[in-house]
Amino acid sequence: MATRALITGGAGFIGSHLAEQLLNRGYEVTVIDNLSTGNFENIAPLERRIGFRFAIEDIRNTTVMDRLVSECDVIYHLAAAVGVLNIVSSPIDTIETNVGGTEVVLKTARRYRRKVLLASTSEVYGKNEKVPFSEDDDRTLGPTTKSRWSYAASKELDEFLALAYHRAADLPVVIFRLFNTVGARQRGHYGMVVPRFVRWALKDEPIQVYGDGTQQRCFCNVNDVVQAIIGLGEASNVNGEVFNIGSNEEISIYELAERIKARTHSRSEIQLIPYDQAYEAGFEDMRRRVPDIRKIQACIGWQPTTSLDETIDQIIAYQKTRLHDSKG
Repeated sequence: MATRALITGGAGFIGSHLAEQLLNRGYEVTVIDNLSTGNFENIAPLERRIGFRFAIEDIRNTTVMDRLVSECDVIYHLAAAVGVLNIVSSPIDTIETNVGGTEVVLKTARRYRRKVLLASTSEVYGKNEKVPFSEDDDRTLGPTTKSRWSYAASKELDEFLALAYHRAADLPVVIFRLFNTVGARQRGHYGMVVPRFVRWALKDEPIQVYGDGTQQRCFCNVNDVVQAIIGLGEASNVNGEVFNIGSNEEISIYELAERIKARTHSRSEIQLIPYDQAYEAGFEDMRRRVPDIRKIQACIGWQPTTSLDETIDQIIAYQKTRLHDSKG
């Protein structure tokens, strides 16, 4: 009998790729998404696939979640408020969705003894300057008066709650922290940097780099990330553990803009935009964000295989199609 997977937030960028790859592996897949940041277009091609179901609903609807969890074997919990712009502009939704939604998922999973894979974020490391970040490193967040840190705090609470369910109720839980996942289907509406840069470059519009551009990040292809998530879902020796998932190919945001400009043969100029103008007064950011991925390599043998240039080219192809369709 096929493994039955429930993906919360499955119409989103990462969730839709996960749904597709699980179906390819013979899983039955149910997606629940309220389409607040997800997009039905991402999963529309899956509607014709045998074993796929979709519910447009908020995961805080306990009646719906009870039925869906009772009918699955494993839960991939990806539903969350995401994107820096979204988080700064909607801090209430960020906290209530992330914390309240995770509470419902864990309570329901406990009722039916279902394995939960919880998506977390590199944001939980905060302003820690020890690079690369390993799973047991300290966290250093900014003050509560800066709404920018509400996302990190909400995901930290998600992690604490999930681990508490594991320790106190023996619930099989695995936490994975994502570091800048990128690829086709990702959109720039919520501050996602690569699709925004690509879209501006394709239209020969100014590429806006926030801050001084020296902040460094590591971008990991969504297909590599999904393979890691599935590997953790199928592993038997990872319950109660936390894993980083990401690339350790580091690049500054200004260099990223230059690379995208070159690969799109764009005439765009690169502009530096102060953080205060882009987000909010006193906005704070991490200077470097690099994952230590030795733990996941040791547990399931995973490591990213797609180069940043290849990933950028995939995003360029996707954005060209979208721009063409919008003109049609």
